[in-house]
Amino acid sequence: MRTPLSALAALTAAVALVTGCGSGDDWSRPHASPSPVGTLGAGFTDPSAPPSPEATVTPRPGSWDGVHPPEGYRVVLLTSGDDRPTRTLAQAVRSWAEEEHVDLRTVTAEHPAELLPTVTDSLGMGADLIVSAGNDLIDPLATVTPSHLSQRFLVVGAELAEPTANVTSVDWSGASFRGEGLGMSSTYDPSSFTAARCAAAVRAGVAAVLSDLTGIVVWLDLH
Repeated sequence: MRTPLSALAALTAAVALVTGCGSGDDWSRPHASPSPVGTLGAGFTDPSAPPSPEATVTPRPGSWDGVHPPEGYRVVLLTSGDDRPTRTLAQAVRSWAEEEHVDLRTVTAEHPAELLPTVTDSLGMGADLIVSAGNDLIDPLATVTPSHLSQRFLVVGAELAEPTANVTSVDWSGASFRGEGLGMSSTYDPSSFTAARCAAAVRAGVAAVLSDLTGIVVWLDLH
C-alpha cells in the first residue's frame, strides 16, 4: 500500500538536517543570487568556445580549486541508498560543506516510494543548489527537473540521459549511471568512488554551477 504523500512529506521534513557551518537561518528570508568567490583556473573550459547544452567537458585537474561558494550558500543534499559509492559521495558533500561553511541540509529517501516525493519536497526548501548522491534518484530527477528550470541541480557520480539547462553532472570512468531505462554502464566500477575522487567531483561540479556552466557533464580525468 502506497504511503500517503502527506506522510512522506512529514518524513522528509523530519530528516532535513542543518549540518553545515553557515548562517543556519530558516531559508525563508529573501536571498540574493549567489556569486562565486574566485574564478576558474586555466583549462577548465575554453573561454573562446563555451560548452554547448549537454556537452561534456574534461577540465584540467585542479582548475576548479580557486572557486568557492559565497557566505550563506544554501545547499540541499538529496541522498538515497546505503551502498558504498553513495555513502562516499554523501560524505564528500558533507565534508565540502563543513570546509566551505555552507548552510547544508540533508534529505534522505529511505524507501522507493519516497524517492519522487523527496525530490519534489526539496524544491520548496529555498536552496541555491540541490546536490544528488545515489543512483536511485536519477529517474525521479529526470521526471522533476525539466519542470523547475529556476532550481539548479548537481548530480555527482551519475548523470541524466537528457539534462535540461539547470542540471549539471560530474562523472568519470567507472561511474556514468544514466537511469533504469539505460541500465548500468558496462564500465561501472564501485571501487572508482574513492574519497578523493568524490571530493574532487563535488568541488568541480559546484565550481561549474557557480560559474554558470550548467546543463553539462563535467568529466573527471583523474588517476
